[in-house]
Amino acid sequence: MDDPLAISQRTNAPKTLIIMPAWNEEEVIASTLAELKSHHLRYDIAVVDDGSLDSTVELARQAGAIVIPLPFNLGVGGAMRCGYEYARRHGYDRAIQVDADGQHDPQDIDLVLAGLDQADISIGARFAQKGAYTVHGPRRWAMVVLAWVLSRLSHVRLTDVTSGFRAANRTAIEQYCRYYPVEYLGDTIDSLVMAVRSGLTVTQVPVEMRARQGGAPSNNPFKAMVYLVRSLFSLAIALTQRATSVRRSS
Repeated sequence: MDDPLAISQRTNAPKTLIIMPAWNEEEVIASTLAELKSHHLRYDIAVVDDGSLDSTVELARQAGAIVIPLPFNLGVGGAMRCGYEYARRHGYDRAIQVDADGQHDPQDIDLVLAGLDQADISIGARFAQKGAYTVHGPRRWAMVVLAWVLSRLSHVRLTDVTSGFRAANRTAIEQYCRYYPVEYLGDTIDSLVMAVRSGLTVTQVPVEMRARQGGAPSNNPFKAMVYLVRSLFSLAIALTQRATSVRRSS
């Protein structure tokens, strides 16, 4: 028989949704979901399939995840906005983004969620004295500039504002449903800038990023330079957008 205290703790625990955007991830989706479920049985997992052309949807369903299929590819921003809308409509207290490629360690999920005890948005930071994850060249330059600007805006020292490993409370979920761009880097930079300018608070939690568990990353000097230009352009657009006051959820 279950312990009554344990039952009470599960009943009173915040209703939490893990949102996993996925696009053609048949190579890793099953193992990623299996690992997540082994660590977090009490959390729901929603895979937002971003128009995959492989067997991602079938494998995610077989693994027992909630699957939200999009009719065509929108990008991470569009997939995440869909995931946050699902979280809002189904009354989740917290939502956390986890990549389908296995780079986000399931053991760090509760650490990132714990950051919501002190802020509306909690970022799993790769450059905060934990792990050996490194970035060089133009990509690193962009991350440094973006972190400096967001730190000034939020009045909190941030080191990794492009991390997709982030959690949101009810207030942030509502904000994201109102404003969450689908453009390149809009899901990280633009959405975070607008959230902070609308009055939401942010914190970061040190995490260790793992190597991609399948497939091959597409990094080269040219793409790194494109990343630099696009990230600064995204920041400039975000800073010119009109902020709106946020209605805090109880």
